[in-house]
Amino acid sequence: MFLLFGFKTVLRALFSRSGTCRNCGRFVPQNVQERATKLTVFFIPLLTVSRRYALVCTDCGYTTPLTVRQKNVLQT
Repeated sequence: MFLLFGFKTVLRALFSRSGTCRNCGRFVPQNVQERATKLTVFFIPLLTVSRRYALVCTDCGYTTPLTVRQKNVLQT
């Protein structure tokens, strides 16, 4: 029997919010992104192994990691 499994990382943009970047100091839209790692069997994603959130500056590309709580506060 041959079993093919692996991991796949999916990057998804959740929402955008204007704010001041910590790196460049400009007031530009900041994108909140979700990076999910999924377990795949025969290239079909079965379950999510981990999720990480990040705030990305649209001007300079600086990425700030976020916790789930910080993401929820920014979303409201």
